[in-house]
Amino acid sequence: MAQKRDYYEVLGVSKNATDDELKKAYRRLAKKYHPDANPDNKEEAEKKFKEVNEAYETLSDKQKRQMYDQFGFDGPNYAGGSQGGGYYSYGSGFDGFGDFGDLGDIFSSFFGGGSSRSRARSRNGMAKGADLKVGIDITFEESYLGVEKEITINRNEKCPSCNGTGAAKGTKPETCPNCKGTGTVRQVASTPFGRMETQRTCNNCGGTGTVINSPCLDCKGKGTVRKAKKIKVKIPEGIDDGQTIVLQSEGEPGKNGGPDGDLYIVVRVKKHNIFSRKAEHVLCEIPITFTMATLGGEVEIPMVNGTKEKYKIPEGTATGTKFVLKNKGFKSVSGNWRGDYVFTVTVQVPKRLTTEQRNLLVELAKTMNEQPPIKKKGIFG
Repeated sequence: MAQKRDYYEVLGVSKNATDDELKKAYRRLAKKYHPDANPDNKEEAEKKFKEVNEAYETLSDKQKRQMYDQFGFDGPNYAGGSQGGGYYSYGSGFDGFGDFGDLGDIFSSFFGGGSSRSRARSRNGMAKGADLKVGIDITFEESYLGVEKEITINRNEKCPSCNGTGAAKGTKPETCPNCKGTGTVRQVASTPFGRMETQRTCNNCGGTGTVINSPCLDCKGKGTVRKAKKIKVKIPEGIDDGQTIVLQSEGEPGKNGGPDGDLYIVVRVKKHNIFSRKAEHVLCEIPITFTMATLGGEVEIPMVNGTKEKYKIPEGTATGTKFVLKNKGFKSVSGNWRGDYVFTVTVQVPKRLTTEQRNLLVELAKTMNEQPPIKKKGIFG
């Protein structure tokens, strides 16, 4: 398999390119490599056109661009498989993620202007499939260590019987006899101001310019069938609650050769009863005894990965004191570094003492001449 080229290199822009710069570069290259503009070298042009389309489709979406900048081609954007068990169902098209839209609309201005025929081509032009969105729950430990999950989504897929045409085997969609393939019909009406001509969408073909006389029995002429799809999802170590993994081309199928939509997986991390997280740092409270706080001692610290580490608590440690284990926190998903493990000690004061213990503490207090601190009064006291 040929190695993918960097998306910024494909569009000929810098990594700091603005949305306008991306759009200008895309329009220029899409016009240059569109198959209709390269009749003598259609195959190579189509290859370049798809590469440009894929690069712009990723970089024009803020979330996809961020994921690409962080992970490149080796990250979770490009994970995915076809084995495993069920998880969350999807929601069909959703807000918040841009749809690349009908590519025919973009190119109608390049090839053919705004005639009814070009509008028909627009309706039959390539269109990106709808994006899908699912949620997935993982444990705190799984977010720390990384994990591979299997999910099942229900989505439309290209009908294998008709290869997505909607027509029965051995047949194909035919030009609509009512509109002659334009997708529109003209109406002329006499008015007090003279004869007026209007255009409306063809009722016979719904504006597509084609009709299916022998629909496919499996998809009933739709060209797609509903199926349950099992997908493997590689969740990287260090991922945080609410972050999104994008699996490209795992959404709804594209139209007329357009790219498939993408699958957005929103990660939800369950709360832990011991640990919490702040940025890439692991936070934890460790109780110690009154005597250990006074005399010092060694305590075992539970780690997120299930191990324990020994730590020497210095004598005279007050409750609320923080200690740091360097590089024992979460791995950054955007870089090769780790946060810290920060634990705060809470001194456990005994509530019930035996007579002997109480007497010993009384004697200790006498030797230390203990008395509560005296607050100084202010000038208005």
